[in-house]
Amino acid sequence: MKLNPKDIVVSVMTRKDGRALIYVYRKSRLKKELQNKETSEFLAKYGYSHLSVEKAVARLKNRLAQSEGFPHEIGVFLGYPLGDVVGFIENGGRNCKCVGCWKVYGDAETARKTFRQYKKCTEVYCKEWRKGASLQQLIVAG
Repeated sequence: MKLNPKDIVVSVMTRKDGRALIYVYRKSRLKKELQNKETSEFLAKYGYSHLSVEKAVARLKNRLAQSEGFPHEIGVFLGYPLGDVVGFIENGGRNCKCVGCWKVYGDAETARKTFRQYKKCTEVYCKEWRKGASLQQLIVAG
């Protein structure tokens, strides 16, 4: 399958009990996020200083291997707003404004709009998948 022309990378992060955790991301978007000053300063606290995308993903993979659950900075890699990632850490997962795909500590209305968009997108993609669309056909340009 040709994912790289669409800027998509697939990385196996962990394997356990015959299962795998797979991280799928657009390299250019992750690179842009990692270059954001606030994001890079936040991630530096967790050992992600001045890393390329590949090295940052390798560091996350290492952090996953060392952790019982998920290291909370994973939210940055999943595209969650930095304020929500920081808010989750500072509040121990409590006191959020709303919950959807993640717990929101910042702009709740924008997050709700994003959650609605994600839900609609998921519905459309699932419908097309059931109709026989291939993964290649479902991938859109970034």
